[in-house]
Amino acid sequence: MFKKRILASLAVLAVTASGAMAAGGETHKLHDFGFSFEGPFGTYDQHQLQRGLQIYTEVCSACHGMKFVPLRTLGDAGGPALPEDQVRAYAAQWDIYDPELEDTRPGRPTDHFPHGSLSNAPDLSLMAKARAGFHGPYGTGLSQLFNGIGGAEYIANLLISYTGHEKEQAGSVFYENTAFPGGWIAMTPPLSDELVEFADGSPNDVESMAQDVAAFLMWAAEPKMMARKEAGLTAVLFLTVLTVLLYLTNKRLWAPVKKKVKGDAAE
Repeated sequence: MFKKRILASLAVLAVTASGAMAAGGETHKLHDFGFSFEGPFGTYDQHQLQRGLQIYTEVCSACHGMKFVPLRTLGDAGGPALPEDQVRAYAAQWDIYDPELEDTRPGRPTDHFPHGSLSNAPDLSLMAKARAGFHGPYGTGLSQLFNGIGGAEYIANLLISYTGHEKEQAGSVFYENTAFPGGWIAMTPPLSDELVEFADGSPNDVESMAQDVAAFLMWAAEPKMMARKEAGLTAVLFLTVLTVLLYLTNKRLWAPVKKKVKGDAAE
């Protein structure tokens, strides 16, 4: 009887889940982009981060902020690595509210990126770490072990997965997006081909720009990723050398004892 109840409950859950999927739109497996920073030896592409910064500034910052990211880090090695004068010029284009002045003033490198203009638009400072592109199977994390968390992949896929279909619900317009859980999202498609022009002539189709801004947001969330990788590699090399030295030391210390034991056994 108890077993039948469990099976019946599972059947109800399955029907509910399939109904929710049908109501929310069809989803698909996220595409695994080959970002330069992936893997134990991967590094950020400085030019890609600069393009991503430009896309964020011209497109995303109209709604989303990055209040946890200091503007001065744009000049750090391993990041966009802007020259000092460009960092100052970039910071000055933002209007930062100063509590002491009770008014806004031009930004400084010591300030953080401003808050988003829309109260319901999520802050993007840690978005690449807050989202996971790969799951399972069944919560085991095996996919994440081989593919990584995939926050950058999730962001890039989200930006390229609008289908063009819309619906109105409770007075709000939703857009079909096959990468978004549930299949419908309130954010309008932010990118379109040739929306941003790059000085170096880099591709500016939707997919290319999605990867660029996703890489930039990954750096914003993990600016010290390269330093952590270097520290991890150094630690592994140190432990390897230490293991070899300990093995040789142990072998030398116990050699006389083993020799004596063999001699006593021979007698």
